[in-house]
Amino acid sequence: MRGLDAKARRVVGARKAVITAVAVLAALGLSVSACGTGATGARDEGPALSDTVAGNTPDDPGVPPSATPDRVDAVRLVKADPGVSAAVRRDLKPCVGDEYPVDVSYGSLTGGSVDDIVINVMTCGDAVGVGSYVYRGEGGGYRNVFRAEQPPVYAEIDRGDLVITQQVYEKDDSVTYPSGEEVITYHWASGRFAERARTHNDYSKVVGGDTAPPAEP
Repeated sequence: MRGLDAKARRVVGARKAVITAVAVLAALGLSVSACGTGATGARDEGPALSDTVAGNTPDDPGVPPSATPDRVDAVRLVKADPGVSAAVRRDLKPCVGDEYPVDVSYGSLTGGSVDDIVINVMTCGDAVGVGSYVYRGEGGGYRNVFRAEQPPVYAEIDRGDLVITQQVYEKDDSVTYPSGEEVITYHWASGRFAERARTHNDYSKVVGGDTAPPAEP
């Protein structure tokens, strides 16, 4: 899992705020269909073939994506989306008052007439990313065109591309200090996101890690 230490901040460097936690969401038993496998295990990534999610109307089609977008109800959008796992939708609850553990970004990813929406769903207590989604404005609503639900996961917009970061754990890793991370860049082409680049980073086990010092002779 991802804690709020120096390594975790590599994953959430683009986050606008840190959720203040007083409760931890129930552990998510996610059951997903893997579109690909790698060092991070099973993933459910790529175009989500769900219908347009009603009830969230994008800007007028004549408004360019660079314009300030209307804010959407991200929680309502996720909960109404049948492409989101039942576990995420069920366990998405407020952490404090009416504050939900979601990060929302607006930007141009798919070349549409309105800004796309990137939503990251996290746990309350330690801000572990449990689901990342991209919604494209279509037909008076938003359509889910990408999802990744293998935690810990976090999605960002980087110069028009979608960047997904997933931490990698090896045997005996503590939840605080993973062994590394996979950073995957996707580019929108031919109506879907296609993988453009993949980077694997190994974390030091000495700096900030929990590796025991060598025994004295």
